[in-house]
Amino acid sequence: MTSGMSKPVIAPQASEGIASPSAAKAWAKAFSQPATPFESKALRLIEGSIPVELKGSFYQNGAARFSRGETSIGHWFDGDGAILAVRFDEGEARGCYRYVATEGYCTESDAGEFIKGGYGMLSPQPWLRRLGSPLTQAVKNVANTSVLALPDRLLALWEAAPPHRLDLETLETVGLDDLGSLKPNQGYSAHPKQDPKTREIFNFGIEAGPVTRLHLYRSDRTGKIVQRAAYKLDGVPLIHDMVLAGRYLVFCISPVRLKLMPALLQLRSFSDSLTWQPDKGTEIWIFDCDTLDRVSRSTAPPWFQWHFANGSLEQGEILLQLVRYPDFRSNALLETVPTGLLADDLGGELWQLRIDSQTGQLKEQNCLYGQTCEFPAVMPGRVGQQPRHIYFDAHCLARETAGELFGALAQLDMQSGEVVRFDFGENLYVNSPVCVRPPLGNSGAGWVMTLVFDGDRNRSELWIFEAEAVDNGAIARLELPEVIPFGFHGTWA
Repeated sequence: MTSGMSKPVIAPQASEGIASPSAAKAWAKAFSQPATPFESKALRLIEGSIPVELKGSFYQNGAARFSRGETSIGHWFDGDGAILAVRFDEGEARGCYRYVATEGYCTESDAGEFIKGGYGMLSPQPWLRRLGSPLTQAVKNVANTSVLALPDRLLALWEAAPPHRLDLETLETVGLDDLGSLKPNQGYSAHPKQDPKTREIFNFGIEAGPVTRLHLYRSDRTGKIVQRAAYKLDGVPLIHDMVLAGRYLVFCISPVRLKLMPALLQLRSFSDSLTWQPDKGTEIWIFDCDTLDRVSRSTAPPWFQWHFANGSLEQGEILLQLVRYPDFRSNALLETVPTGLLADDLGGELWQLRIDSQTGQLKEQNCLYGQTCEFPAVMPGRVGQQPRHIYFDAHCLARETAGELFGALAQLDMQSGEVVRFDFGENLYVNSPVCVRPPLGNSGAGWVMTLVFDGDRNRSELWIFEAEAVDNGAIARLELPEVIPFGFHGTWA
């Protein structure tokens, strides 16, 4: 893929120490062309059988279009979002795949070229024309990061703006959803947390500007925001995820800050305006879920994280698990993925932190899995509580990691500390796992689903695993009609 004029140069702060790109791997085929949508179709069972008690819908969101004309996107996070839905009933499955019809996607489809900028790219329009638009309007809401299934609709999430509302069955885009009180310049994160006991939904958003605020949202089970609070932030940090731990919300604000003027003047992309400032340390903010009041604020040594696995409250202490990075270099590495080249290993490891719930002081930290991994997940019924297992993507043991995407599904037993894994094999690559709890009255442990790309056959599949025995391999494999590019996050409804 060739880069267009709008693709910015990687910031020195982000790219320092990155090795030369490796030769293209088999996973690159998944990015070689825009994804092809398809209407509802019965999916062919390649192997195994679908449990008859598995009833519901699997949803996955991700970047699906990486170029228009001669211009390529500037970062993996810039691709237009597309949603896959797979519906299960009576041992059979049907799939549907559609782009989210955002305003930017529709306008650019008609024009046949990129018009707006994104996370890692500037608009191809002349600078004076770009400068005439506020930053919030110049950057396209790509709706590509995650999904939230509500009783009457599906939300396509992108953290810098309100979500898009989709039809649960057809995936038709209805329009932006303000959830009762969101303003256009207030973000709604791609990582909401739903309390399995109360069914309340907690989320946050960043409102960037001369005074940047962290907005907290508490919603009922329908998604309507019923309570909110706002707190001033130091500069413009990058906050991608939070964790629910008992009746606390916990944020680890890493020392990444936006250089505001280059971004506001649209001289550099948002991604290239982000800087790693380790002297600031990582701030730990704790909030009470009932009041949204801040309980404590403390500072710990610097690290960066994209994703948390889970959190829990144990005898007045918060335990949280996260994929932790020593710095911010993963951002520049992820930028190169749509080109089909990955310069180096990402380097994130699974850690557990023990934090005083009242002071926020970091009391203990230990590594749970000391090899590169990402996209940790737990069963929905254990969100905010101590989980039995954490599932995550890892590298195949017998495969070089440099230049490769993940090719194994791992399962960590939180009681024994044992990690078991399933290696998919040569040129098979895994997406983020989605945990499915069993229906009421079912004594099983549930299932774990993941999209798999077969680089040899150039096809995408959906694999289903027994939740307590992922190392035994899939109990069912389903073939999808078209290639689904590597997504970011999914859910089960």
